[in-house]
Amino acid sequence: MKIVLASNNRKKLGELDAILAPLGWELVPQGQLGVAEADEPHCTFVENALAKARHASRMTGLPALADDSGLCVDAFGGAPGVQSARYAGEPRSDARNNLKLLAELGDNCQRTARFVSVIVFVRHADDPQPIIAEGEWEGEILPEGRGDDGFGYDPVFYLRELDRTAAELDAAEKNRRSHRGQALAHLVERLQSRR
Repeated sequence: MKIVLASNNRKKLGELDAILAPLGWELVPQGQLGVAEADEPHCTFVENALAKARHASRMTGLPALADDSGLCVDAFGGAPGVQSARYAGEPRSDARNNLKLLAELGDNCQRTARFVSVIVFVRHADDPQPIIAEGEWEGEILPEGRGDDGFGYDPVFYLRELDRTAAELDAAEKNRRSHRGQALAHLVERLQSRR
């Protein structure tokens, strides 16, 4: 089944493809179908993911999958949250986002944080029963980055139980443990129960 992915992020596409392969889905990034990014005006992950999925489906006539995810830092009351990708402004830059996060966190002793992912699947743009799946990945923010894999805040997101950052995990392990991996596992369960 061909599904439009409401994203043009190649790394996100790679993660989703690897996890969803058993379903036999062909994920097509919305940009390949001429679909511009949807507005993300909402203050919650679920509202933004739903808006993106409905937009992609409406523009293509295909079922759509959207993910809205970000980093929620306890010391900042959950920020940067839905603004994670644009935390340091436009144009988007992982490096600048990480620098801003570390500068603002400074010597703060409260460094706990979590990655949050909400994934929405709609069969069509006006689907009254979208499938919504969530995942959370607990960690801490290091004072400086480590590791070369991953993207976004992965280099500063420390996993105490593994003594590694998300950027020090190989793709398979990250997919098993991550917020997006958890959300996708829930999504697959929900999809299989509907068959």
